[in-house]
Amino acid sequence: MRRITAGLFISLDGVVENPQDWHFPYFNHEMGAAVSAQFAAADTVLLGRRTYDSFAGAWPDREAAGGEDAAMAKALGDARKIVVSEQELRFTWRNSEQLRGDLIEAVTALKNEPGTADIAMSGSVSIVRRLLAAGLIDELNLLVHPIALRGGMRLFDDGEPIPLRLVSSTAFTTGVLHLVYAPAESVPTGTYEDAKAHL
Repeated sequence: MRRITAGLFISLDGVVENPQDWHFPYFNHEMGAAVSAQFAAADTVLLGRRTYDSFAGAWPDREAAGGEDAAMAKALGDARKIVVSEQELRFTWRNSEQLRGDLIEAVTALKNEPGTADIAMSGSVSIVRRLLAAGLIDELNLLVHPIALRGGMRLFDDGEPIPLRLVSSTAFTTGVLHLVYAPAESVPTGTYEDAKAHL
């Protein structure tokens, strides 16, 4: 079964909305390497419509311009891009298609397609939430920025707990933490009586 990896820029207080307004001061070669590594392991990108529209409005022009980010732009252009939307979509960016049918069923089928390359996600918070709740995301890459935005949409909304286990953590020189999580089998249990022994 293929893996789904989701990458998100997130503030210290959990905000993921409009990262273009606050995360660029923290973007350096370390973050660039982390983002590039996630996409390099994938041949398919799964996106919500708004994230896709943002990508499609920028990356083809960056590829054509041939600047420093042209290689990343080409890699995104060459990747298979699958867009989640309830509206009928028309595409101008190459290798783009629309996900058909029920989200959970369609993504499960996508994971079961032949191949070993990952399926990468970037942003697309509402889709990430639904796939996390359904247990379909295999790796959650959080780039935690050292800023409290104190407003805006957060990654986790109300609902049942989602147990996760920490796979790796890396501190960048900017103060950003790259935290990689995978699903955990169950929510840990314990009481104050258990904790007391460690005081």
